[in-house]
Amino acid sequence: MLTGKFFTIVSQQQPDAQSVHTVIAWNAAHPIFEGHFPDQPVVPGVCMMQTIQELLSAAVGKDLLVEKASNMKFLNMIDPRQAPQVTVEITWTPDEAAYKTTAVIKHEATVFLKFQGRFK
Repeated sequence: MLTGKFFTIVSQQQPDAQSVHTVIAWNAAHPIFEGHFPDQPVVPGVCMMQTIQELLSAAVGKDLLVEKASNMKFLNMIDPRQAPQVTVEITWTPDEAAYKTTAVIKHEATVFLKFQGRFK
């Protein structure tokens, strides 16, 4: 799990029963950044997806995994020194035994990741 080590939750709002907006702070001193990349830290894409997975799992109260990523766009790199806090907006719809999910990771007007898919 990345929560509490790679990132911490600063604040969280649940605008309705099927969405959550979370402000997180990256741990720029985390060892991941020593290899990704020295002197130019970048949040790995897999860590962005794991962050979404962990926040969604906590919101619905179930351990979930990505079942399908129908649309995933990495639009900008996240340097934890330049964007030490980001907002993760997640919306879901229960669909059979899964959750149809839309997520965005952003800081102000800069969007880093857009995701559409299913978690099960």
